[in-house]
Amino acid sequence: MAQSSIVATLSRHFKRNIIPALFAHSSFRSRSSSLSFRRKAPLSASLSTMGETPVAAVDAGMDAVQRRLMFDDECILVDENDRAVGHESKYNCHLWEKIESENLLHRAFSVFLFNSKYESLLQQRSSTKVTFPLVWTNTCCSHPLYRESELIEENALGVRNAAQRKLLDELGILAQDVPVDQFTPLGRILYKAPSDGKWGEHEVDYLLFIVRDVNVNPNPDEVADIKYVNRDQLKELLRKFDAGEEGLKLSPWFRLIVDNFLFKWWDHLEQGTLKEVIDMKTIHKLT
Repeated sequence: MAQSSIVATLSRHFKRNIIPALFAHSSFRSRSSSLSFRRKAPLSASLSTMGETPVAAVDAGMDAVQRRLMFDDECILVDENDRAVGHESKYNCHLWEKIESENLLHRAFSVFLFNSKYESLLQQRSSTKVTFPLVWTNTCCSHPLYRESELIEENALGVRNAAQRKLLDELGILAQDVPVDQFTPLGRILYKAPSDGKWGEHEVDYLLFIVRDVNVNPNPDEVADIKYVNRDQLKELLRKFDAGEEGLKLSPWFRLIVDNFLFKWWDHLEQGTLKEVIDMKTIHKLT
């Protein structure tokens, strides 16, 4: 299909389906009117060109599923106080050049799921992931999207809705097995981390704990491997990473969370005193 046909089809779909669906809700209209919409170009322009590069040639080696998510998903842009200021494509939010030149900062979340034995579920990201492929990290790491259900800031409900959605997408964990009211938001971190020179992360990351025994059916487009670990097993994983053994890779946000919070929070989780360490007022700037 010619480039012009692709752009025309996508633009018609956006105008006929996405915009009417969003603005059908009065709560979304009132919310969106208070935001400073931040997009550098119309959707059709961003899809048809990246500079002067035709869409068919953009990152030709990128996995088709990841390419779709990069262009279809709209992340929530925030300032350093986590106030929503607009939205941008996942693609642009993760281009290191744009992160550096425009200081693009977006909202994210990191889920730590524990079973009833208080073992934490880790995942290894798929080899086809655009950012940080094949790194080991916490249970699920992703972004609330610029949609009504995931923009709700009260009690971090939008983030918890997004976490439930992505646990299904990535790990096949059914929504009824991870009710949104069972997620405990513990805190937020702000960090910046390059991936491979082209890609990177710059996020206000919500840290969520949940304890549930679940059936896991990983999506190979998202996840290469999974494992449950106890404290000692995680410490051994960290030792191997620090020693450069087995080519082990850890995500930078996971390591920051581990080094600053995880083991203390893990203790409180087992002791039933997790509420004592909740701090959703502070945004911890970590490097």
